[in-house]
Amino acid sequence: MKIAIIGTGYVGLTTAVVLAYLNHDVAAVDKDESKLNLLHEGRSPIHEPGIQSLLEEVQHTIRFTPNVAEVVPEAELILIAVGTPPKKNGEADTQHVEQAAKEVAQVCLPDRHYTLVVKSTVPIGTNQRVAEVVAEVFSERGIPGNISIASNPEFLQEGLALQGAFYPDRIVVGANSDEAIDTLRRLYKPILEQTFDPPSEFPRPSSYHLPPMMTTDPNSAEMIKYAANTFLALKISFINEIAGLCEEVEADVTEVARGIGLDGRIGNKFLQAGLGWGGSCYPKDTAALLGVAAQSGYEMPITEAARTINFRQRDRVIEKLRSTLGTLKRKTIGILGLAFKPNTDDIREAPALDIVRELIAAGATVRAHDPIAIGNAHRALSGNGETEDNKVIFTEDVYELPYDADALVLVTEWELYHKLELRRLAKQMKTPILIDGRNVYSPEEARAAGFHYIGIGRA
Repeated sequence: MKIAIIGTGYVGLTTAVVLAYLNHDVAAVDKDESKLNLLHEGRSPIHEPGIQSLLEEVQHTIRFTPNVAEVVPEAELILIAVGTPPKKNGEADTQHVEQAAKEVAQVCLPDRHYTLVVKSTVPIGTNQRVAEVVAEVFSERGIPGNISIASNPEFLQEGLALQGAFYPDRIVVGANSDEAIDTLRRLYKPILEQTFDPPSEFPRPSSYHLPPMMTTDPNSAEMIKYAANTFLALKISFINEIAGLCEEVEADVTEVARGIGLDGRIGNKFLQAGLGWGGSCYPKDTAALLGVAAQSGYEMPITEAARTINFRQRDRVIEKLRSTLGTLKRKTIGILGLAFKPNTDDIREAPALDIVRELIAAGATVRAHDPIAIGNAHRALSGNGETEDNKVIFTEDVYELPYDADALVLVTEWELYHKLELRRLAKQMKTPILIDGRNVYSPEEARAAGFHYIGIGRA
């Protein structure tokens, strides 16, 4: 199938390389010159496990261009995967989606049928708005146009994007057209039937079952995406709220999570207490859902509370440091991890950045380490002046981080940090205090290594 993909961010690029691997004829469009230069050199502009090697494998069968008119006219299927950044009121900004739809409609051939699919995360009703934009362009061109429009939300997890693309839990399609549904069923047939040879880096899980393709109306498909991410955010915030109470009553949240997770109705996923969620999805999508609700005059207190609890977790780290050190002024704090989660260099809404900013505001000096996100974090903090006067010192060697420090805070649970020699870290510190923001370490092991250990939700 001939496919044009508009946008080469996490969703667009992941989708492009996976579909090219499945032997579709893929062309991807992006107007960012620096991204295109990297892609033309066969280099991925995003960090995602396995994407570089897969890109190299398919680079001779995939094209990248800044020009919609170069690839859309001959395509059968066009996927819109551009960004929908939040507005000041939290609502998702769909201007890039509408612009992409407009540009597509301007170059469609009048004698061909197309399927236009919105894969970006968009507010409920966007599919209908895209249909209106396309119809307006066709009217201006004086052609009838022959295009089916569908929603096909993505459910990829950064750090596990390719695994999720090849072996999804489900594929959701929202459309009022049988033609669009049939086209997407043909697109995903190798995944729905698992007839492709798995990439060597991503073998098919032995317990994996064939995924269902759920078809529904466009509004419901758009809502499914928001509802899924919001539910996962709620689950994390719930266990973090329980963690706070565990500290008050001397219970261990890791044991509580294990106990309730054994209930099949609850499950053990997303019950890891810590510093809360960040990244490009949960903060944006929960805010966007609240924005949709506000427009409808509908209150969503549970979602609002989940956001409040989430961002409170970052403040609780500062409270723990203050209660242990007395003051943060002229103290040196080491930060382990800057990315919002492991296996990505994404620092959008990362808890580490808020913690660093609070520490600097309190008069502390910060040393920070991350396996791959230092560059992005440095740029984010430099933009607001936080790196001035050596207030933030980035180190490439994790064992240089604790030298003469007053405390360490583990923020991102990188695999590297699971294997650190705790005794070696503790010996280098002025005061060996460890705030384990992800409950990575055994309290007994950390204390035996010489640390004053403080976890999240652990007595």
